Amino acid sequence: MQKKLTILHINDIHGDFLPTRGGFGVFKGGLSRLSGYVKKVRSEEKNVILANAGDMFRGSVIDSEFMGLSTIDMMNTLAPDVTTIGNHEIDYGIAHLLFLEKCAKFPIINADLFITLNNSRLFKPYLNIDIDGMRIMFIGLLTEEVISSAKSERVIGTYIDVEEAAKEVGIISDNYRTKDTDMLVLLTHIGIEKDRQLASLLDPDWGVDMIIGGHSHTFMEEPEVVNGVPIVQAGTGSGQIGRFDIVYDDVEKRIVKREWRLQPIDERTAPSDPVVDMIIDRYKSQTDAKYHRLVTTFARELTHPSRIQETEMGNLYADIIQYESSFDIMLMGSGAIRKKAMGPVVEYQDMTENTPFDDAVYMLKVTGGEFRRMIQYVMRDEAWEGHTEFYQYSKGVRIVYRKSTHKLEELSFRGKEIEDGDVLLIAMQAYHYNNFEKFFNVPIGPIKNRMRPRVVVTSFNNVVEEFFATNQGLDAHVEGRITILD
Repeated sequence: MQKKLTILHINDIHGDFLPTRGGFGVFKGGLSRLSGYVKKVRSEEKNVILANAGDMFRGSVIDSEFMGLSTIDMMNTLAPDVTTIGNHEIDYGIAHLLFLEKCAKFPIINADLFITLNNSRLFKPYLNIDIDGMRIMFIGLLTEEVISSAKSERVIGTYIDVEEAAKEVGIISDNYRTKDTDMLVLLTHIGIEKDRQLASLLDPDWGVDMIIGGHSHTFMEEPEVVNGVPIVQAGTGSGQIGRFDIVYDDVEKRIVKREWRLQPIDERTAPSDPVVDMIIDRYKSQTDAKYHRLVTTFARELTHPSRIQETEMGNLYADIIQYESSFDIMLMGSGAIRKKAMGPVVEYQDMTENTPFDDAVYMLKVTGGEFRRMIQYVMRDEAWEGHTEFYQYSKGVRIVYRKSTHKLEELSFRGKEIEDGDVLLIAMQAYHYNNFEKFFNVPIGPIKNRMRPRVVVTSFNNVVEEFFATNQGLDAHVEGRITILD
């Protein structure tokens, strides 16, 4: 007997609750229409599962102001059948995440977050969903970057490489996958490159049928098949949803047909959900009064189109933090700037959504040789896939790097080539300082011995807001601070 199953999947919503006007004036996305589409499919199809591959949080003031509670409230209405943890679910702290889990009316799974004191898992590692006589097992896996986000939470650990994650899939499969299991789905938040590696390591006898992923914000036209396992993602935000239409033979115990598409969510494809509209309006009315106030103006719209190149906003923010400071160079994490463009009018909401990670800034004393090794490591081949940390640099820095030879052809500061014996005072946000050796591949011990790293800014956004408030008509340009040659 053949049965049909529809698996809808989302990932990296990042607080993208409100619709935006797209081409031809059509409103795109928004959680209301996303929910409307899910309800529409649930009414049209007999067997529907909605899976969420992580990173519900961050990206909007509605999420940040209520520390994820607003997001959980809305997701309860969307009612995913299974959700896994993304790295940004950790942003408000592990204790708060466990509180939010209690507020969620949907199951949350994760196989590789554990308490280091007794090696016990924080979440259930898998979930069996029984539907129309079929049993579908989901296993949740998280990116190693959770260690970066929760660096101060020493009681929390995770498997930090794909090989260990693959072994965990094997353990769960061997112990909990039975003859009654019809399909096995990995619900991951490790990025498309790690998904490929994971798929290549899977033993066919474990019976993994597909990987539904997140984290790298990958938009796909069709599944990518590795080791016989299809891998899919649904980009980022609420403007689209992934959809598997599967035909399963209950007698032969196998999938006989599987079609996937990335379904656009807009006013032409999805109705709005009045319940979600009501919830959004309730939270939005509370944030509007606080966040819709002018903080500054730009001379024009400034852009941040890519995290792996010098950008206008990258230069602006690096220069703001370095301005009248006690250090020479600010290393601004490209990923900490969240908008592709901003201005010319900048409201408080724009400012906080653009740089939501409001942490401290540390100052360190490094040698020219250490700084060169840091930059060389940042520019490694993995960087161009967008999965590693990349940086914007304050004024005076010039970096010329050639990909083909992996060589720094120029590394200078204020017109002078940086020599190994030079001494530089550099600064970075706490997230990058806490993961210094991982992100820069340079030992932190000698640096700490040279001068104790110290906090020079307690709130990144306090500095930005003050600078914005006292400067209007701000402008910035791409001026050759970072030049990448092929």
